[in-house]
Amino acid sequence: MSAESTGASYASAGVDIEAGDRAVDLMKKWVAKATRPEVVGGLGGFAGLFDASALKRYERPLLASATDGVGTKVDIARKMGVYDTIGHDLVAMVVDDLVVCGAEPLFMTDYICVGKVFPERVAAIVKGIAEGCVLAGCALVGGETAEHPGLLGEDEFDVAGAGTGVVEADRVLGADRIRTGDAVIAMASSGLHSNGYSLVRHVLLDRAGMSLDQEVPELGRTLGEELLEPTKIYSLDCLALTRTCEVHAFSHVTGGGLANNLARVIPDGLHATVDRTTWAPGAIFDLVGTAGAVERQELEKTLNMGVGMIAVVPQESVDVALTTLADRGVDAWVSGEIVERGDHAEAVTLTGDYAS
Repeated sequence: MSAESTGASYASAGVDIEAGDRAVDLMKKWVAKATRPEVVGGLGGFAGLFDASALKRYERPLLASATDGVGTKVDIARKMGVYDTIGHDLVAMVVDDLVVCGAEPLFMTDYICVGKVFPERVAAIVKGIAEGCVLAGCALVGGETAEHPGLLGEDEFDVAGAGTGVVEADRVLGADRIRTGDAVIAMASSGLHSNGYSLVRHVLLDRAGMSLDQEVPELGRTLGEELLEPTKIYSLDCLALTRTCEVHAFSHVTGGGLANNLARVIPDGLHATVDRTTWAPGAIFDLVGTAGAVERQELEKTLNMGVGMIAVVPQESVDVALTTLADRGVDAWVSGEIVERGDHAEAVTLTGDYAS
């Protein structure tokens, strides 16, 4: 018997190099759309190149970096067979962490790990990432697709990404800028975003026995469509705020919920009070709570409850901030204020009951 018929190969071990090459060919047109003038070269190199001379306009540029994934939301995409939205979630989770300190997102790289390379599927994932980068104003300068047979099932995959941004040193936003009397402005989320899906999947799919193709009247669409709603990307909206009015801090509401994430930018000695009566969480939050008998405290420390980003601004900036966000199509409202810490044990307190 010939060596050709008996010898092991990369393909026989489950890795298809040709499929990977085809995936790269299919994604090229999408990556080409997610660019900036500073990007040098194109897809295919061992590293993405970004012309750092663009930073010369800064007096003291600080580079900001962030990395993240989208958690078990990828399982919903897999089960739905929809792969071109999960990339929006990935970009949002990265760039909206960058913008919290006032940094402009410059570029991203991605990492896609699959059990088996299906070129059209990988290209669809990259399409979503590229579209997200366009919405965020940053470039997609490179990435990696890894095939892991034996570790992941053929239909299984995961995504992660890393981003870099830049901010002028004397314009870094954060806790040291916040003052008593500042207003807390909430920006509406587009839904669950990309956090808490282990709880959501357990409650709705396992305990309640709902199916992803089930029409849910209160949602106005199928459960799967609701769960795949892409995460809102706020980076350009937040940067617009910094150009039109004074901003002291942002807080990206992700895992841990509104209170825990807002607490990360509240300085010692001060306290944020947030009034639940100023907004009504979307129907999906009530559905999760009701179907799983999940207590409000547990929901609030797991899900965003309808708020995806917070801006802390001085009172004199409130009107301009709200107008700026409204002009950009962002639903936003004053949800609280900054006060002296006093007897408050926690940095953030949520008061009242949600509007119905």
